[in-house]
Amino acid sequence: MRIDVLGAVRALRDDGSPIDLGGPRHREVLARLVAAEGRMVTTDTLVDDLWTDPPIRAVGALRTFVAALRRALEPDRPPRGPSRVLVTEGPGYALRLPREDVDVHRFQDTLARARHTPDAVTALGAALADWRGPAYADVPGAAWAQRERTRLEELRLEGVELRAGILLDRGEGGDLVAELGAHVTEHPWREPAWGLLARALHRAGRQADALAALRRARAMLVDQLGLDPGADLQRLETDILNASGPVEGARTPWTGGGVRLGPRTTVDVARTLALAGGDALVHSRRDRLAAVRAAERTGDLALTARIIGAYDVPALWSRADDPEQSRAVVAAAERTLIALGPSIPADLSARLLATIAVESRSADLSGSELSRAQQAAERAESLARGLADPAPLAFALNGVFLQSFARPGLAAVRDGIGVEILDLAGRHGLPSFAVLGRLVRLQSASALGDLDAATGHAEAAEQLAAGVESPLVPVLTGWFRARVAAARSTEPGGPSAATAAAYYRSAEEALRTAGMPGLHRGLFPLALLGLRLLHDRPAPTDPHLDWGPYRPWTRPLVLLAQDRGEAAHTALAAAPEPPRDHLQEAMWCLTARAAARLGERAIAARAEVFLRDARTEHAGAASGMLTLGPVARYLAEAEACTGAG
Repeated sequence: MRIDVLGAVRALRDDGSPIDLGGPRHREVLARLVAAEGRMVTTDTLVDDLWTDPPIRAVGALRTFVAALRRALEPDRPPRGPSRVLVTEGPGYALRLPREDVDVHRFQDTLARARHTPDAVTALGAALADWRGPAYADVPGAAWAQRERTRLEELRLEGVELRAGILLDRGEGGDLVAELGAHVTEHPWREPAWGLLARALHRAGRQADALAALRRARAMLVDQLGLDPGADLQRLETDILNASGPVEGARTPWTGGGVRLGPRTTVDVARTLALAGGDALVHSRRDRLAAVRAAERTGDLALTARIIGAYDVPALWSRADDPEQSRAVVAAAERTLIALGPSIPADLSARLLATIAVESRSADLSGSELSRAQQAAERAESLARGLADPAPLAFALNGVFLQSFARPGLAAVRDGIGVEILDLAGRHGLPSFAVLGRLVRLQSASALGDLDAATGHAEAAEQLAAGVESPLVPVLTGWFRARVAAARSTEPGGPSAATAAAYYRSAEEALRTAGMPGLHRGLFPLALLGLRLLHDRPAPTDPHLDWGPYRPWTRPLVLLAQDRGEAAHTALAAAPEPPRDHLQEAMWCLTARAAARLGERAIAARAEVFLRDARTEHAGAASGMLTLGPVARYLAEAEACTGAG
């Protein structure tokens, strides 16, 4: 038997005949368990994920779905015999199938191999061919499925480009022109794809067409975003102009290739590299997970706990750069905690719990997962306060900060966390956490509209970053200065809106290569939307803008800007509750604005409830990177719509 979710959810017998899975809810239960990748999903999580407003007998209905799925998947199982595929485990259920029997798991494993082993390119092509449409295509409205679709689509695009790059590096790939041409047409903002297309055209003997493709890329970037192509595309154009033979794509050197290190050394190197950003940060996260898995294979639980807890790299953003890796680290930490039991030393327990809190980014979590992460943060802090070592406490407070987005309006609470991190780091010589403390306080001051205080924190963070050689900090403070320019563009004598937009474009270019996709995706369009709202202008309608994870809440305003009122009503009704993250106030304000414009009183009333405690804050400014203006402005619109103002 195999299960496929890269398209509509289906199960097939070994002979290829379809298995009747039942109705939409049955397929969604199975799909949700596939997404958990063998981990147990609690009954509470499944109920939260299946129903926005669970019915009274939701748990009973869930058990009925599970029983029906077990009958379908294991028709020969004896009555009352234990299921070997959809198993009961603790307070929930898990799917037990070999990874090669589930298309999405097979795809992810093949992609991971191809990143390190070019010989896996044939298998990668086969795995890409398994895609029949958007992942979980018949689970359209569920928030968990939307998150998975977004993540997997990014991996699919990476796979298409990785395969093409490997083939071109081998001297093959002249037959990729049609495939890559369609790819850049559908995803015109992916600069590496344009480079691959140009190389494929050149490989096929079409030098003029290769140069024309690069010039189209340049025109599109300049005209639509005001951005020049990156250095890689510019270098490739020069190489094609000067070369009589095949040209090589840009390659990033990596000094770790072929060197086998133990898990302790690997995680120490990974911690250091994380501060460098870019490809080094990407490799750092990957190597950290490899070190954890290597430690687990030794069977030494204490070693595993120390390897997991040693990667105490400060984290600032509430959306993971690689959710798959984060979930794997959290799962390893939870397994190790359980295996060590109540006799685990307090320092190891504090670090494992802090790891769970830091890696469980709130934007990526469902209700019960969020609750578990918050509990882990609280327990980590409590244990760390009883230790003589300040480092675990700084790490635990990082987890407390990342779990402090339980509701809108908590900027002052987060500022208090930043104050303690900064004090602790200053007294005990923890420079990386001193940077974190400054950035937390920058975000909090930004949210509260105190731009002078936030500017002071930005400057102090930049000075500290120079000492720890962290080029990521100027990337973040560059976004903050764009946020300041946007806010002041509404003031007499302030910069123009065009100048503020130019600041954002410059910041976007720096972030694009910083190795932080969880922060990068969708941020630039959202910043431009905020700038337009500050100047009472409609949302941007460029179809090429990638709104990323913010699309459900921006879509109604984009449709209104296109005079598509009915479609805007539908999009607003379909928008889920915003995730509890840095931008939750912004998403609720967008919801309030759309509801007020469309006369949707019930939705406006809900936005009003969530925004009430954030009345004195600025929407989106908790990011320290953009602003939609004062929350009070949007709250007033919601109150006017509901008649509460």
